[in-house]
Amino acid sequence: MRTELASGSPAELVRGGSDRGVALWPDIGGLRPLFDDLCARMSADFGWTVCAVEPFPGRESMTLEQRFAAMAELDDSEMLALIAEAADATGCERVAVIGFCMGGMYALKAASTGRFDAAVSFYGMIRVPETWHGPRQQDAIELLRQAESPARVLAIIGGADPYTPERDVDDLEAWGAEVVRYRDAEHGFVHDPSRPAYRPDDADDAWRRASAFLA
Repeated sequence: MRTELASGSPAELVRGGSDRGVALWPDIGGLRPLFDDLCARMSADFGWTVCAVEPFPGRESMTLEQRFAAMAELDDSEMLALIAEAADATGCERVAVIGFCMGGMYALKAASTGRFDAAVSFYGMIRVPETWHGPRQQDAIELLRQAESPARVLAIIGGADPYTPERDVDDLEAWGAEVVRYRDAEHGFVHDPSRPAYRPDDADDAWRRASAFLA
């Protein structure tokens, strides 16, 4: 169901039957029926209580092109406060963060905050893409390296994804993340069946690994 977080930001909240909460970062396209359905599926399949946030609250009507152009304006502290609100909204003691694409980048950043016990990043950017650089952002890998007690991290990576260069993935793995590489997969191969990049067998395997990681 649609709800509002304490800050007034829109969110989708679906309650499950287990004690596991999940704060979910959508991709850059934000909250839409795809993520309403995904929240419901995660709750039904795994029993999780899931709260997905809109990454551009107050600007939901922006086009995809406008969202890409706005990336350099984002502030890490504001974005991490937003996902912490989503965690609080689940009402669960054990809360993980999951994100896709841009949201996967912020899931990695959120893993550095101490709010979450685990993080699953689906093809999240380990370093901020050059065209997204802004003065109030840091690379996810640097935030993780600086954190005193970061969450456990699982990174789902496509081997043919230009947003996650092999060097960056190697750095994340060397830091201590559990990394699963799908050799021929492109960006966005798990969460949206309408995308040409979608790979159903790899997607099923990735969800199996994610659910086991968060058990």
